[in-house]
This record gives sequence, structure tokens and C-alpha cells, in this order.
Amino acid sequence: MKVLVVDDDPDIAEAVTFCFNVRWPGAQVLEAADGKSAIETMRREEPDIVVLDVGLPDMTGFDVMRSVRKMSAVPVVMLSARDRHMDKVKGLEFGADDYVTKPFNAMELLARIRAVLRRTHRDPEESEPEFFEEGGLRFDFAAHEVKYSGQKIPLTPLEYKLLAQFVHGYPRVVPHEKLLRSVWGSDYVNETDYLKVHVQRIRSKFSNVAPGFDPIANERGVGYRLNLVHDH
Repeated sequence: MKVLVVDDDPDIAEAVTFCFNVRWPGAQVLEAADGKSAIETMRREEPDIVVLDVGLPDMTGFDVMRSVRKMSAVPVVMLSARDRHMDKVKGLEFGADDYVTKPFNAMELLARIRAVLRRTHRDPEESEPEFFEEGGLRFDFAAHEVKYSGQKIPLTPLEYKLLAQFVHGYPRVVPHEKLLRSVWGSDYVNETDYLKVHVQRIRSKFSNVAPGFDPIANERGVGYRLNLVHDH
């Protein structure tokens, strides 16, 4: 496994590296102390996961996140010294898979990283049908690909996994808690921001292909369901 740690604080970078060395002794840990070198390393090395600090000397971690998402769906865990609700939401909106506040406990960070890797990489043990096709939506489980009206929807692994929950539950409503537990894990059942942000990201990607089509219906106070009605 190849890891990119982006932080200008050597102590933090060392702590993150320690976490990976404990759990994955063979991991190759790459370090970058600013945004520019992080983006260059990202292009050159194509890491399997990125741990990214919000506060960098040359640009914000959000700027780096934006650049990363233009080239890759690699899992990203953001770090920040600021425990502010809007910072977390902003990080998720830019495509982060999780958000951890500094100072952090090494074991807590390790648990978060393990959870991100579990939910963004397909489990070969999972049993699921080859594909789902209805109302213009084609969900190809074997190829890990989603198309609408023949056009590919560029989902990240996490967005794919969330949309898969709606497909499996169709046409029923899938409760908020079940979605959070299934996609993020039992420690995230109260993290409704994660759910709201990623539902909105999925909607946005479908709207780029089919303006006016909302693939996810919100059943207020209950959950979400797959919506295959397109208002022309």
C-alpha cells in the first residue's frame, strides 16, 4: 500500500506515519509539506490513500482536495486543528472521505483510516447481482460502473457504495441509520452531515448528465430512496 501524508508539521506527519507502520508494516509512506508538492506527488505516485491537513503554508487543504478530485477518486482523510462544523462539511463537499480533528489519538486515527479503506474498496466476499437496470439507470456491480441513459456517472468509491444501498433497497425507503451504518460503520450513525453531503454530491453528478433528474428522493425524518422518475 502506498500512502501520501500531507502536513507541514513534522510531528503530525510522524504520528500519521506511525499509525500506518503499526497496522501495515509494509506500507510505503510518502510525505509532502505543502500543497504544490502534494499535488505533484499525487500525480507521480498515485497513492492508495491520502491523509491531508487543512492548514498548509502555500494553499489550503481544500484547494489540494479540489485538485486531487480532478485526477483521482483516491480515499482522502482530512486533518484540521479547527473543530468547526462548517470546516467538516466543506471538506466532505470537496470530496473528503472522513475528517479528523487535531489533536487526535493515534488509535482513533488508525480506526478512521481502516474504516475509510474498508468502505472505499470493494469487498470480494460480498454477494450481489451482476447488474440492476430500470428507468434509464444501469448499475453494473461486476464492473463497478453506473450509467444513466447510456452515459457514465463518475462516482467515487464511497458515492458508489452509498448509491448501491439505494439500489439494493429499491423501491423501499432506506433509513438514515441503516445508510450510515452500512456505508460508514456503526461509529457514524449520528454523522448525518456525511450522508447529506454525499447524497448531494451524487445528485450533482447525475444532474450534469441529465438536468432535472434527481436519483434520490428524501423522505423527511425517515431516510432516502432511489427515485427513477425524470421530470421533463
